[in-house]
Amino acid sequence: MKILVTGGAGYIGSHMVRTLGRAGHEVVVYDNLSSGHKDAVLSGRLVVADLADREALDRVFRAESFDAVVHFAAYIAVEESVKDPLKYYRNNVANALNLIEACIEHRVHRFIFSSTAAVYGIPERSPVTEDTPLLPINPYGASKMMVEQMLKDLSSAAPFRYVALRYFNVAGADHQARIGQRYKDATHLITLALRTALGLRESLSVFGTDYDTPDGTCIRDYIHVDDLIDAHVLALDYLTAGGTSRIFNCGYGQGYSVREVVAMAKKVTGSDFPVRETGRRAGDPPALIADSARIRQELGWKPSHDDLAFIIQTAWEWEKKLQGLNQ
Repeated sequence: MKILVTGGAGYIGSHMVRTLGRAGHEVVVYDNLSSGHKDAVLSGRLVVADLADREALDRVFRAESFDAVVHFAAYIAVEESVKDPLKYYRNNVANALNLIEACIEHRVHRFIFSSTAAVYGIPERSPVTEDTPLLPINPYGASKMMVEQMLKDLSSAAPFRYVALRYFNVAGADHQARIGQRYKDATHLITLALRTALGLRESLSVFGTDYDTPDGTCIRDYIHVDDLIDAHVLALDYLTAGGTSRIFNCGYGQGYSVREVVAMAKKVTGSDFPVRETGRRAGDPPALIADSARIRQELGWKPSHDDLAFIIQTAWEWEKKLQGLNQ
């Protein structure tokens, strides 16, 4: 198939582009390179443009005959979304609307959307199912919820079908260390831990040690990026086979505490890097774990890398490559 991947030069998008190319699909990547990188595009053709530019979007849609669109191009930093909400609503919502309108105008009726567990906010119970109430507590989560609603409404009004995948904590990297996370101002715990192990940070901060969890720190569901990409491929196959619009959680259904992640990062890196325990951050739920029964049952998703050590090891090899340490 011919597939448009927005944000395909970024962390998760580049893994999708690699996998689609390996499977023989024709890929066009649409990315403004605000956080993506040209050398991360391992397959297909890169168009450097912004989703805010409807003329550029229409040119690409007119020139190609896409079978599907996979949309990754969003801002994802929670704290930044609180400080600059309009930036998030402009890109994550308004630009998504531009893309969806282009799909409708050019009769592209298969759409895969990168959503997030942040739509759940602070759920009363964990694991969370796809039917858990959506109560986002920051503009990032709210922006993703808004796009989900647009997709739902559109699929009821037009011959348009979508799959929205609600990611939990995505981590790890390509096992050959060709691509991985490259955010300049990283916010992910594993990335921050590894950069501390490399001496790029003075210490790693642990926010809150008095939660109602076994060791007092927050618990999260970490999913390897390649297992997440497998979920996207299955979603694409599902829509191609005529499947109706669906929403799926993407997580393993088990959690690790911050302290457990830190301990494993120290074990993998062999570095007893400094850790600074401090107070809670506003809006951090004590535990956020996916109930992933729906995607396992309906799409047959079977993760291959449900192993915290493997997740951290692949991320570690990538971080070392970025610093020129594993040539």
